[in-house]
Amino acid sequence: MYTLIKNNDTARRGEFKTVHGTVQTPAFMNVATCGAIKGALSAIDLKDIKCQVMLSNTYHLHVRPGDDLIYDMGGLHEFTQWKAPILTDSGGFQVFSLSGLRKISE
Repeated sequence: MYTLIKNNDTARRGEFKTVHGTVQTPAFMNVATCGAIKGALSAIDLKDIKCQVMLSNTYHLHVRPGDDLIYDMGGLHEFTQWKAPILTDSGGFQVFSLSGLRKISE
């Protein structure tokens, strides 16, 4: 659920509530494309710097590390050890922009 706290011209301040926590917006989102943060940062490091939400890409997660591995490990929160909110995009852009790297069959 999103709650608007303050509106100033085209800027907004609000809260986005999820079952894993509340994100104050606007917010910096660390990018964990394949479920891992580049640059040798861990979920513990991100918590220490008060990062609120992790952003992952569904297409890249599907390709690597793979749906089965993430499922077997208990889901994306368990796989990443990130206990706060996670935002995943669809990966739809990558399906087309990286079309030379994929094979689709019926």
